[in-house]
Amino acid sequence: MIVDFKVRNMKPKDIKQVQDIAQTSWHATYEGIIPREIQDKFLKMAYNDDMIKRRLKQSIMFVVEVEDKIVGFANYTPVNQDGRTELTAIYLYPDYQGKGIGTALLEEGIQRLNGVQEIHLNVEKNNRIGMNFYEAKGFREVSEFDDDFDGHILKTVRMVLKV
Repeated sequence: MIVDFKVRNMKPKDIKQVQDIAQTSWHATYEGIIPREIQDKFLKMAYNDDMIKRRLKQSIMFVVEVEDKIVGFANYTPVNQDGRTELTAIYLYPDYQGKGIGTALLEEGIQRLNGVQEIHLNVEKNNRIGMNFYEAKGFREVSEFDDDFDGHILKTVRMVLKV
């Protein structure tokens, strides 16, 4: 099934939908990897209204619409003087994964972030969906480290894409 979608800049009116996507995506992705109470604590801290408003001002956020409903988003840091950006989030509702929407969010960043030469990110090693996606898009692993995530140790993989 081909999904007709549109990528655009996130607006303040999108906050509630972005929060729902983050929560739904995290719960689906990290079930059995990160305890639910640690997920919820992180989501409440990282995706509360004030944090998202701050992200809107200080970073670059794109959303994807399907029939006027937001189904995914990506968050990039501003490109630094070395041409690097950090992809801090790329989340979709699980039902919309595998339809080219994540790829479109990545390509939007590559096309619209002026001067970008490298996209950096961290991904949890057991997040197979994320790892497979990034590897398929040409990201290469540069390091791996243990990350103390609220008392829960995660195996984090640092990846980079040269564009």
